[in-house]
This record gives sequence, structure tokens and C-alpha cells, in this order.
Amino acid sequence: MNDEIGVAAGKIYRFLDKNRGDALTMSKIKAGTKIKGALFDQAIGWLAREDKINLERRGRSIFLALK
Repeated sequence: MNDEIGVAAGKIYRFLDKNRGDALTMSKIKAGTKIKGALFDQAIGWLAREDKINLERRGRSIFLALK
């Protein structure tokens, strides 16, 4: 399971790296990476724990960007 989460985290990281400088909504990242459900949430948690991403709430949306 950890391997699967790590692979998903890497996929999200690369997607954010391609869009560096832009803060993206979680829904755009989900659509762009095609990672769904709990696996997506776990991968975001992994990246947050490793201090690789910034998370910002704007209204009802959460935006993510690489640090």
C-alpha cells in the first residue's frame, strides 16, 4: 500500500511541477492525474508531511502548489 501511495504522490508532484508557479485546485489535480478517492487524499497527505506542497483555502476551494 505504501508503494501505491508513493507512486501516486510522485505523479501529483510531477503534475504540479509541470504547472509550477500556478496554484491549482484539488479537482484540477485529480482530473489531470486521474488519481481518485482515498489514494489521492493519502498522496496529498504524503506530500504535505514531506513539506513539498503549500495548501491554501480560498473560499470553498483548496489550492495546492509546490514549495
